[in-house]
Amino acid sequence: MSTFGTLFRVTTYGESHCASVGAIIDGCPPGLTLSAPDIQTQLSRRRPGQSNLTTPRDEKDLVYLQSGVEHGVTLGTPIGLLVKNEDHRPHDYSETDLYPRPSHADYTYLSKYGVKASSGGGRSSARETIGRVAAGAIAEKYLKEAYGVEIVAFVSSVGKIHMPSSTPASADSEDDDVTGDVPSSEFRELLSTITRADVDKFVTRCPHPETSERMIQRILRAKDAKDSIGGTVTCVIRGVPAGLGEPVFDKLEAVLAHAMLSIPATKAFEVGSGFRGTEIPGSLHNDAFVAKEGGGLTTVTNRSGGIQGGITNGEPIYFRIGFKSPATISQAQATAQYDGTAGSLAARGRHDPCVVPRAVPIVEAMSALVIMDQVLMQNARSTAAGRLAPITTLPPTMVLPKSN
Repeated sequence: MSTFGTLFRVTTYGESHCASVGAIIDGCPPGLTLSAPDIQTQLSRRRPGQSNLTTPRDEKDLVYLQSGVEHGVTLGTPIGLLVKNEDHRPHDYSETDLYPRPSHADYTYLSKYGVKASSGGGRSSARETIGRVAAGAIAEKYLKEAYGVEIVAFVSSVGKIHMPSSTPASADSEDDDVTGDVPSSEFRELLSTITRADVDKFVTRCPHPETSERMIQRILRAKDAKDSIGGTVTCVIRGVPAGLGEPVFDKLEAVLAHAMLSIPATKAFEVGSGFRGTEIPGSLHNDAFVAKEGGGLTTVTNRSGGIQGGITNGEPIYFRIGFKSPATISQAQATAQYDGTAGSLAARGRHDPCVVPRAVPIVEAMSALVIMDQVLMQNARSTAAGRLAPITTLPPTMVLPKSN
């Protein structure tokens, strides 16, 4: 479907080459100060044509607020917003009338609907994510003002080039106890302090100078070969209160995975220590609790990535998403036409040789939509429980005291 969320619901619309793309946001609390510039910042970080590492398609991606806001304040009613498509070239896609692009969604969309957009990938295009980014900017503004939540994503790998995130193992051994620190203390420190300004200093959006330079060369190599390359984006969410997330089927990491894997070109998701955590015995992997300054508990290592039992524990949430190499390339590929006739396709058009630098604000937006929805659900539960008399029949260790 084209709608995401339970209480903060976002419906996106539009194809890559239609008149406009955008979204309807339902469930935004009233009274939030909001104007187009609050949204434009993230849209401008997502837009094409930012550097020679991205598609040269020249879209300004200016957002127009259509409803739900008066005098710069949200009304609580649905917010409508749109962004016009201006620099599109349908004639660049005439070959796709005959050929489904390898690893693209041309064939699957046609199989599902019996009809498909004639150019640009339609709804499977990254142009669809404009509505997500705009809606995410609204959710993020509320989360920042109400809770102090900070969301920062950055590129952590391109191809086989990875920024340092783990301390290497102390020895080559199959012994489970011989392992490096996952993630390293230096990487955990980066997650606790990194800002979007730090990320945007680099054209690759990788905040590690030496790695960023190697990434540039790798992306340019793919571009020169009329090819493409994939990579990963890491995201950290700071300031999230403990207690968010639903038990069993809607665990927070499950909802985050749903959100992230709905982004075009995604193929993998891991939270906290992720797959590296499978290599470490529990005695070394477990997050020990210690007293937190000001009351409550915190953890020493946060290998859980801020989520335990599907519910936030108050530590920073961090996760990584894998993006495949873009499917549309200008290099000739042997493939088949829709009728099965063998042939060769060299796609025209303007395409990203690597999507991960532009995926950063999309990941941040989907993170904001997830946390916003969870906050509203938890607030509904807490408000309902708060109207009841305090529990006095259970041991104090079983009941969290109600706050005033």
